Amino acid sequence: MFDADFREGLRNGLPIALSAAPFGALFGAVAVDNGLSVVEATIMSGTVYAGASQLVGIELFGQKVAPWLIVLSVFAVNFRHILYSAAIAKMIAHWSFAQKTAGFFLLVDPQFAEAVRRYENGQTLGFSWYVGFATPVYVFWLAMTIIGASLGNLIGDPKAIGLDVLLPIYFMGMVLSFRTRANFYPVMLASAVGATAAYHFVGSPWHVSLGALVGILVAVLYPPSPDTSGANEGENR
Repeated sequence: MFDADFREGLRNGLPIALSAAPFGALFGAVAVDNGLSVVEATIMSGTVYAGASQLVGIELFGQKVAPWLIVLSVFAVNFRHILYSAAIAKMIAHWSFAQKTAGFFLLVDPQFAEAVRRYENGQTLGFSWYVGFATPVYVFWLAMTIIGASLGNLIGDPKAIGLDVLLPIYFMGMVLSFRTRANFYPVMLASAVGATAAYHFVGSPWHVSLGALVGILVAVLYPPSPDTSGANEGENR
């Protein structure tokens, strides 16, 4: 029924799905704590499907913030997905329009990281593998949202047991997986400094996008030399 690429994607995506599962439960618990029902929390996870911005949005819901400000804040957090889409476009140029539409919807952080790694290793980024990888991540995200929303009252304050640090740790691990690439450390340091400064002078959640823009600026101004790029590509292969 499913081809080899799809089954390979499933195998690759399952560990990611398990590692991301606590975030889904955390969101479900926070959503119910801020007044959403289990059904509403599940619908939000199924349609927005962006963990960090969902948590930002749900916290703003609880503070009775104007809808336009919530939308703007979610956009600020998710701005990086515009960059993801631009970066991955050449890798999926052979996909149909419908496949690209589905692919961009499923383009969360680990999906992007693994897709880029696969492409740079010289493997074809096929739609079948891509959907196979995304399936367990998406299904587990919805399932854990339901569990977290249903049992959230048993958790109490998520921060009291340290669940709030899971997301930063996860992102740090994902970023460090690219540490062998040329100019990784200057770009990472610039992004970190830019995000920290933006957090103090502009505020959350804009520091996420502004930090990314600083990193992009450094990458543009100081691109890797052709020899370095070739060496790194050879290592990745």
